[in-house]
Amino acid sequence: MASARRRPALPRRVGRVYLDIGRVYRDWWSGILLLAVVVFVPLGLIDAAAAQVDVESLQLDSGIKVFALIAAAGAVTTTGLLGEVFFAGAISISLTHPEGDGPPRVRQIARRINYWRLILLDIAYVVMVAAGLLLLLLPGIAAFVLFGLSGPAVELEERTVRGALARSYRLVRTDFWLVFWVLVPIELAGDALGSGAEHLVHNLLGDTFFSTWLAEVASNIILSPLFAVAAVLLLVGLIGASGGSGPRIRSLSGGEEEELRLVA
Repeated sequence: MASARRRPALPRRVGRVYLDIGRVYRDWWSGILLLAVVVFVPLGLIDAAAAQVDVESLQLDSGIKVFALIAAAGAVTTTGLLGEVFFAGAISISLTHPEGDGPPRVRQIARRINYWRLILLDIAYVVMVAAGLLLLLLPGIAAFVLFGLSGPAVELEERTVRGALARSYRLVRTDFWLVFWVLVPIELAGDALGSGAEHLVHNLLGDTFFSTWLAEVASNIILSPLFAVAAVLLLVGLIGASGGSGPRIRSLSGGEEEELRLVA
């Protein structure tokens, strides 16, 4: 009796996903960064506003102030997630489109995006992660991972907000640690580099709302595409691993179209 094919070790599979992320980013960087500018320049205003909250200056009773401090910390932590699910959905259109030799123009993507679904999904995702982080740390991390692929599910599979969350949950729970070791390090690295960029910009331009907004926009434009590309790759790979047939992720290495395959 033939033995079942063994799944490659987790570190190898995680490394393969990161290599595929690098390939996609290398091949499509111009379109990815242009779309990131369109999405994150306005959203940077929300991030900057949250970062400017100074609860200590408010005249509140001690009990209320403690709650406000916790809520403010949660807001600052999770507003950085705003736009990531939306952006992942938008990127999925770019990476799987069937037309032409290059990524579609921003105008083409804009006509195809399910705006309200992705906006509502983005808000729901942030609320779930924030609630989990405020209650206990682990539920927040679990929500971040389990529902992190919902944005591409809206665009690639035409799912509703609830359907996309359920789809992400079902797929991720079959391979939780693969998704964890891809999405969580990207998010932590993004937060760390974002904080570094903010300190640098503040040192150069002073501690102003504009400098905070500039730092948030710069860090989001550089790092959020990594989360988005990872989410699309993982969704398509996990669909294939579960026996389904998903869209192709395309690369243009050497001028030839190739299909990226997730080691599942």
